[in-house]
Amino acid sequence: MSAPPGHPRFDAIAVVGVGLIGGSIAAAVRQRGLARRVIGVGRNLQRLEAARQAGILDEVAGDFGQVQSADLVVVCTPVDRIAEVVREAAQLGPQTLITDAGSVKACIIDALAGTLPAGVNFVGAHPMAGSEKTGWEHARADLFVRRLCVLTPGEAAPEDAVAATEQFWQSLGMRTQRMSPADHDRAVAASSHVPHVAAAALVSLIDESNAALVSTGFGDVTRIAAGDPGLWLAILQGNRAAVLAELDRLIDQLTAYRQALEADEAQTLLQMLEAARERRIGLER
Repeated sequence: MSAPPGHPRFDAIAVVGVGLIGGSIAAAVRQRGLARRVIGVGRNLQRLEAARQAGILDEVAGDFGQVQSADLVVVCTPVDRIAEVVREAAQLGPQTLITDAGSVKACIIDALAGTLPAGVNFVGAHPMAGSEKTGWEHARADLFVRRLCVLTPGEAAPEDAVAATEQFWQSLGMRTQRMSPADHDRAVAASSHVPHVAAAALVSLIDESNAALVSTGFGDVTRIAAGDPGLWLAILQGNRAAVLAELDRLIDQLTAYRQALEADEAQTLLQMLEAARERRIGLER
């Protein structure tokens, strides 16, 4: 598949953190012919070399000192390392555009404010795609097709850098939307981060006495609890205030259900369940 008309073709794209997301980006870039070279950057050269041999990467590097040049750097590390890696990538010079795939944005934008050399542009992004699986072995070139990527440029990001970043994510098959970092973090606290906490809490209800009765419904609700705990710890800490606010809202909802059930208010329970059903159906439209 060649690069779609109107989309950029880079000489070299460096992907830092070649796991599920980074590996899928690399695979999509190679499949779509968006770059002449795809460079995997990371600490574990053995893993990177295995990804290269599997056809996901063209080159590997242990750090940016081993990268001669890159038009675009995509940082796919855990969110608590992204700001540090962006500063390291900045040594490649002002010709390099830097973006990321982190699911928390404000803490990264704040950490980078005023720290990058003149001419080095970072445009935050959050591709809304993934799975509970980890590692480049599960990478898919079509992972991002028809999914949403939210761009959260800081106030200092020039429009041409934001537009180029937008075009890159679109070239992977994604839809794009721009939001402020704070608005993004509040939204994903409700749609992603608190659901992960809720799934983890639900799993704690299962033990040897009832494990044999776990159904597909329980599996659907708790699938995301199988995600990388270290990665999720960094996400929850990075979005602490918004997650706490949304946890309070969830607790209020659970309390309302408990009170209605305790009082045996069948009509109230039915209305709450019907409202939830209608809202869930509406999300699929």
